This record gives sequence, structure tokens and C-alpha cells, in this order.
Amino acid sequence: MTFSMVTGANRGIGLALTKALVARGGTVLAACRQSSAELETLGVEILTGVDVSRPECGEIVAQAVGSRKIDLLVNNAGILLWGDAIDTPNFAGMVQQFEVNAVGPLRITFALRSQLAGGKIAFITSRMGSIADNGSGGAYGYRMSKAALNIAAVSVARDLKSQGTAVIILHPGMVKTEMIGGRGQIEPDEAAAGLLSRIDELNLETSGEFFHQNGEELPW
Repeated sequence: MTFSMVTGANRGIGLALTKALVARGGTVLAACRQSSAELETLGVEILTGVDVSRPECGEIVAQAVGSRKIDLLVNNAGILLWGDAIDTPNFAGMVQQFEVNAVGPLRITFALRSQLAGGKIAFITSRMGSIADNGSGGAYGYRMSKAALNIAAVSVARDLKSQGTAVIILHPGMVKTEMIGGRGQIEPDEAAAGLLSRIDELNLETSGEFFHQNGEELPW
């Protein structure tokens, strides 16, 4: 039986991934700031109080995992702050998005490094973090934080390859979640299915690559 950990598991893509992993018969540690009624129906191990922007989150998850080997870590927790444009800058919001979207996943990953030997790590990012794909501008904090996450994930892939840990950077698509007000093109369950397909395909030879959940390789 596989053991997976998902951050931001109480809603949206994280919740959908947790459900899909449970349906596969695996054991899931669902980490989140606070639980939700839907998450509590899944019968998984729920770890609340995990705010990835806080320095202590690494210690919290490490204590919860203990000596268990992690087959899959999904760094999913993230935020998007709207209205960050060139004529309405929100510099504090930019920093907040960096803390959650870029630094937060590293806090979790670094704290669990030894338990991840031989396992897989998925960083849920966005194609909005692609420099080559930026055709519309704006969204400064979100774009910068996701670009930072992308390069950090590549470094993790390089650094952990020797311990047999494979890393994938994944864009879930435009998903109908609360984070974007329910707007989007696909449902969370469809996104989760695609994300898990890409994770299933991941190996050490493809570690550090950037994919859409539909299988399209994305530009940096």
C-alpha cells in the first residue's frame, strides 16, 4: 500500500487528489490549515494547522510522518491574490504569494527529505509561471512566485536524484476551484486524474520536467 501526503488537501485540487489517491487504495496524510466537511468523509489521516508560510510547518509535518516512507508528496497548497497590476501594485501581496507558493513547498520538502528517498514529489504550479508563455502580462506576484517555484523544483530534482527521488512540475489546467471563484475549464476531479497520470509516468530520467496535466510539455 502506498503512502502519500497532499498539502492544501481540504478543498479544490488538493481534495480531488486526496479522493483519487484513496480510491486507488492508498494511505493519505491530508495536510491543511483547517479541515473541511468533505475531507472528513474520506477517512484519511488529517493534519491541520499546516500553514506553509510559517517556519514551523516543516517540523509539524515531519512529526506527523515520523519514520514512514513517503511514496508521493504533492506540494499543492497555494494562493492567488487578484488585482495585482502595474497601475495597482500590491507589494505586500507579492511577498505573501512568494511565501506560500515558492518558499512554502520547500519548507515541506526539505523537512521530509529523508522519508522521500525512492519516492516522488509533485509540485503543483501554473503555466502562468512560464516566461515564454506570458502573453498577457499582469498578475505579478502570482507569476513571479510560480516561476520561482518552478526553478526551485528543478533544483530539488537535481539535488535528490542521488537518493532516488523523482520530481515533476505540474500545471493542473484552468480548474473550477474556489481560488479562482469557480471559473475555469475543467472540474477538479478531471484535473486530479490527469495529474496522477503524469505522476505515474514520472521516473528519474524525466525528473525535473514541466508538464500540463493533459501530457503537454510546457515551456519555461
